[in-house]
Amino acid sequence: MESAGAKTLSPGQGWPLDTSLEAFREAWELEGEPLWQRVFDVHHERMQIKNGKTAVKNLQKIFDCTFRLANSQGFHSMSLRDLSRETGISMGGLYAYIGSKSDLASAIESVVRSTIDDVLSAIHAYQLSPYQHLKAVIHADLYMNHIMHPWYYFCFIEAKGLDKEQREAAMNMELQFDQGLQNIFSKGIEAGVFRYEGNLALLASSTTAMLQQWYLKRWKFLQRGVSVSDYAEFTLNLLLNNLSYQSGASR
Repeated sequence: MESAGAKTLSPGQGWPLDTSLEAFREAWELEGEPLWQRVFDVHHERMQIKNGKTAVKNLQKIFDCTFRLANSQGFHSMSLRDLSRETGISMGGLYAYIGSKSDLASAIESVVRSTIDDVLSAIHAYQLSPYQHLKAVIHADLYMNHIMHPWYYFCFIEAKGLDKEQREAAMNMELQFDQGLQNIFSKGIEAGVFRYEGNLALLASSTTAMLQQWYLKRWKFLQRGVSVSDYAEFTLNLLLNNLSYQSGASR
């Protein structure tokens, strides 16, 4: 799938060298109509409705109500009849968009996975230094799960209730992210800008867990006046301390 939402940036300008939330939003439109167009692009082959303009509006209703019901009663307990009542879309109309709850969960996981793949692949294409690469990935992951909070939260909380194939897809998505971090660590060590004699796989997985705290416990950080950019910088600096980052070393 083509990177929906990505904009062409001049080398050395804007995201990902500028890792502010504003620069990220300028480069990636992950909310509003562009998000629902992404949902349509990911899910349209399973839908009977092929008109994008018609579909986008109802897809927003369906997914927004799914997140609301999943949070209040759990996705496992939610029925398509509940969803029909919540959205105001008839059962017949609903089946034109989703064939089953399994299709609905699969679409949510696929949208999150495709977004992560697009954003991280775009960062990788810049061939940044290990420090810049790590900084961009940490900020990007937190910005994505901040902007698409209900999607990430659903994938984490409802993972146990998903079909085996969907559970495996969600787990593989996390393992691939861990491996991506580990690769950046290794390249930084080879370049002489990072030093670490411990278990890189464990460092990567613990970093992922720390990033997940933003969408699992976001209320706590916001209550303390911590913005997503603050949390990204804190996480990055903690990680750089663990990696004994040498800013003046040869790159």
